[in-house]
Amino acid sequence: MTAARTLHGARIILAQEPPDALGRLIAARWPAHRVVLIADTTVAHWHGERLRVALGSEAVLTFPAGEAAKTRAQWGALTDALLAQGCGRDTVLVALGGGVTGDLAGFVAATYLRGVPFVQCPTSLLAMIDAAIGGKSGVDTPAGKNLVGAIHHPGIVWIDPTFLDTLPLAARREGLAEAIKHAVIADATYLEWLLAAMPTLVDPAPIPHAIAATLVDRSVAIKADVVAADEREANRRQVLNLGHTIGHAIEQVSGYAIPHGAAVAIGMVAEARLAVRLGLAAADVPDRIVAVLRAAGLPVTCPPTLDRTAILAATRQDKKARGGAVRYALPAAIGRMAGAELGYGVPVEETVVLQTLTEM
Repeated sequence: MTAARTLHGARIILAQEPPDALGRLIAARWPAHRVVLIADTTVAHWHGERLRVALGSEAVLTFPAGEAAKTRAQWGALTDALLAQGCGRDTVLVALGGGVTGDLAGFVAATYLRGVPFVQCPTSLLAMIDAAIGGKSGVDTPAGKNLVGAIHHPGIVWIDPTFLDTLPLAARREGLAEAIKHAVIADATYLEWLLAAMPTLVDPAPIPHAIAATLVDRSVAIKADVVAADEREANRRQVLNLGHTIGHAIEQVSGYAIPHGAAVAIGMVAEARLAVRLGLAAADVPDRIVAVLRAAGLPVTCPPTLDRTAILAATRQDKKARGGAVRYALPAAIGRMAGAELGYGVPVEETVVLQTLTEM
């Protein structure tokens, strides 16, 4: 195995060995601990028993697949299941799955018995390059996404790109939206690499492992670098929210019928256009983003059926709002973000946001 880096105590590992090696790492880091896997029903079907045996886990706790399950009620059901099994502080939780599983299991780990160790074992591209890195956990509420949660870093992030071999193409595109975001905020050369590699990345066949490793490693490096500089999102970490303020609002207004990656793609285009309108970015920045998103098969316009005023209202629930003003992460150029003097959160008047959404 190759340990890519350490972030706030978490060993982020780009795996080159079977999951038995993860079992040995867990046993070495937390001797005499019992291991409990948490996975949605789909991932449990594909990988649950194999990972349970490899990690020496006593149980696999499951929940329904999909964003709709990321709720306080499901958090309660999982914590009750752990209590019913007599799990104590000698428990290590392993989040096996995508971003929903990582968020939900991480929140369980952060709050169960006031905090137990956990491991991220992401199986989706989105989770590998984004959701599993940085320690954020939480659940959704009727008022908005991820509004109840905690920062609770995993002890190990085990990234095995071979899990992508069974990932549906639609879910792969979800992750590519986040990879494109990483390139826009920090690395213009990476964006060009993504554009050149996109025919292979969106081919229904499994991604060649060398290309998958490059994709994962480059995005993880960008995400980890940003989080290392600003764990609590006081300033620089806000750049990771590019596309997410409007994207989360689109998800909410659509009733989560529009998945996260598609919503973030639309949000990136909208927020890049906001940057141009405010004089923060050159006119070609949105076009360059659109070109890569289209190559990835991701949407670049907001569906006409979604109420623009409802989207605007939903942005007010954004966690980055300060003093009643919604703040946006906006690009200044490909590879560089605007608003350093404002902590990378740029307040934007609602009339400007609504005009931009209306034009989309």
